[in-house]
Amino acid sequence: MDAVLSEIESTVGKNANPRITTIVNRMVHDLFYMIEDLNIQPEEFWAGLNFLAEAGRSGELGLIAPGLGFDHFLDLRMDEAEAKAGIEGGTPRTIEGPLYVAGAPVCHGEARLDDGSGDGEVLLMQGQVLTADGKPLANAQVEVWHANSLGNYSYFDSTQSAFNLRRTIVTDAEGRYRFRSIMPVGYSVPPGGATDRLLKKLDRHGTRPAHIHFFVSAEGHRKLTTQINIDGDPYLWDDFAFATREGLVPAVANVTDTQAMQALGVNKPFSLIEFNFTLHPDKADAPAAEVARPRAVAA
Repeated sequence: MDAVLSEIESTVGKNANPRITTIVNRMVHDLFYMIEDLNIQPEEFWAGLNFLAEAGRSGELGLIAPGLGFDHFLDLRMDEAEAKAGIEGGTPRTIEGPLYVAGAPVCHGEARLDDGSGDGEVLLMQGQVLTADGKPLANAQVEVWHANSLGNYSYFDSTQSAFNLRRTIVTDAEGRYRFRSIMPVGYSVPPGGATDRLLKKLDRHGTRPAHIHFFVSAEGHRKLTTQINIDGDPYLWDDFAFATREGLVPAVANVTDTQAMQALGVNKPFSLIEFNFTLHPDKADAPAAEVARPRAVAA
C-alpha cells in the first residue's frame, strides 16, 4: 500500500500547486485505505464513481453534500475558528444551500417578496439588524429567499416569475427591515434522484422543514449566512440537511386584528414573525466570512 502511494506521489511535478497536491495526496491515501479496510470490490468502486458522475450531471451534488452533513460540519468548524478569534454569540449561522440566485431587486426598508400569483398563507416578517452591542445598523443588506407554497424556488422553477420570493432589503436608519410574503412549506429531494436513492440506502428521508434563507451584511461587519425554520413544521428538528439550530426557530404569531389586516392590505388573518439579526465586527485574525463558491445568476 505505502509503495503504491509513494509511486503515485512521486509523479507530482515540481511546479505543482502545493495546497492542491497536499489535498489530493491525502484524499487518495484515505480512499486507498478505505478500499483496503472495507474490501471494496471493483464493481462497487465503479458503481460509486458512476453515481457521483450522475449526481453531478443532475445537479444533485449540492443536495448530497448537506444531506451527508458536510455543510453543517463546515459551519461548526467556522464557529470554532471564530471562537478562537474571540467571536462568539450573536445570530447563529447555518447552511446556505444550493438555491441562492444573485441579482434580486433591491428595496429600502421593506419589500413584498411574492408576485401575488400564489394563494398561500400571508406572512409578515420584520425586525432589526443590530451590532454585537445592540445598536441598530442602518443600510445593512438583508438578502432573503425562500420556496413557494409548493416547495419550489423561482429561477429553478420555470413556472414562477423572475425573482419571485427573492429580494435584497436595505435597512432604514433604525436598522429595521420588513417584508410581506407567503408562508413557505418544506420540501423533499427529487424523488428517484441520486440523493433520494442514496438516503433510502441509509434508511433516511430527504425532507427539509419550511425555512427562509438570509445573507445579512453591513460595512465593517462579518457577513452572516443563516436561515430561520418555521416553528411547528413536523420536520423542524429532523432536517435531512442538519440545518436547524437553537436560536433560529422564532415564534410564529397568528394575527387576527382587523386593523392590522387592513394595514397590511389583506382580508384574512396572517402570520407574523419578529426576528433580529446580530452581526459581529470584522476582525483581521478571523477566517473569511464570505464563502467563494459558484452561485446562480439570473440572466
